[in-house]
Amino acid sequence: MQTTPESLLPLPNAAFHILLALADEDRHGYGIIGDIETRTGGALRLSPGTLYRSIQRMVEQDLIVETDERPAPGFDDERRRYYRITPFGRKVAKAETARMLSLVGHARALGFAGKERG
Repeated sequence: MQTTPESLLPLPNAAFHILLALADEDRHGYGIIGDIETRTGGALRLSPGTLYRSIQRMVEQDLIVETDERPAPGFDDERRRYYRITPFGRKVAKAETARMLSLVGHARALGFAGKERG
């Protein structure tokens, strides 16, 4: 039985960033780490241990799957494992985004973002 997207919220920071890294293409571990580092301007750097523990948990939760498809098989290291976001993973990422947007809305209303309240 699959859980609901909301039952997994809030997502761990690493898990949310991994889902974002896989949103538009399959990636191997090093590719995921690089995407996250680039997207966050270096503010978030996942260690291999954190990445692979997160990946293992996310596979168990059906957020991502390991795929046998390779983008360029002739130019790729066959030892690399590639991962893909699942349809359920997309639903969870959307639910987490909605949760964070709601939180930001409350913060803005209290003057913690945007123009300062007097």
